[in-house]
Amino acid sequence: MADALQLLIALVTGLAAGFLVSMPIGPINITIINEGAQRGFLRAWMVGLGAVTMDVIYCSVGLAGFSGLFEGKKVRALMELMSFMLVTFLGFKYLLMRSVKTTSHTAQVIEEHLHPHTAYMTGLVRVLGNPAALLLWVTLSATFVAHEWVDPFLLSKVLCVVGVAIGATSWFTLISYAVSRSHKQFSDKTLLRLSQGSGALLLGAAVFIAGRLVLMLAR
Repeated sequence: MADALQLLIALVTGLAAGFLVSMPIGPINITIINEGAQRGFLRAWMVGLGAVTMDVIYCSVGLAGFSGLFEGKKVRALMELMSFMLVTFLGFKYLLMRSVKTTSHTAQVIEEHLHPHTAYMTGLVRVLGNPAALLLWVTLSATFVAHEWVDPFLLSKVLCVVGVAIGATSWFTLISYAVSRSHKQFSDKTLLRLSQGSGALLLGAAVFIAGRLVLMLAR
C-alpha cells in the first residue's frame, strides 16, 4: 500500500494535469464560451462536465495499461524524454497559435451520427471526436507512472483520476462562470491570450521534466 504522501502526490498530479489539459482554447472551450454567453452558466457547465467525463475515461484507460512497465532505468529515461517532447510540442503549439478552432472534422462526423441533444452529450461527443485526446491521456498516464508520481496501486491510480476530474471541472467551472457573468463572448484576442498562457504553463512543465531527465542521466 502506498503511503499517504505518495497518495497525495498522485491526487495533486491528476489535479494539475486535469486543469492544464483543459485550459488550451479549442472546440470544448469555444462551445462553453458560446453556450455561457447565450444560455447562461448551467448550460456551459454541463458542456464542461461532458468533456470531463471523457477525459476521466481516457485517463483511466491509460493508467489501467501501465503498472510494472517502468522498473528499468532506460525505459523510465525514455518515457521522461517522450513526455518532455510531448509537453514541449504542446507548449509551443498553443503559445504560437494565431487562431482558434471551433470544432474538428472528426467531431463533426461523430455529431452528425450521434446527434447530441443535451449540453452534457455535446461536451462528451466533442472530446470523443478528438482522436488526439486519447493519445494525450495515454502518454500522460504513462509519464505519471514512469515519474513515480502515480504508484502501480489501485488506490493511487484512483486518486489520480479523481484529481483529473477535480482539476478539469475547476477550469470549466471557472470559464463557465466568467463568460456567463460577462454576458458576451470573449474576443478573439482574449481567447488567443488564454491559449498562449496555457502554452507558457506547459513550457514551464517541460522545463521541470527536462531537469528531472538531466538528473536521471547524471546518476
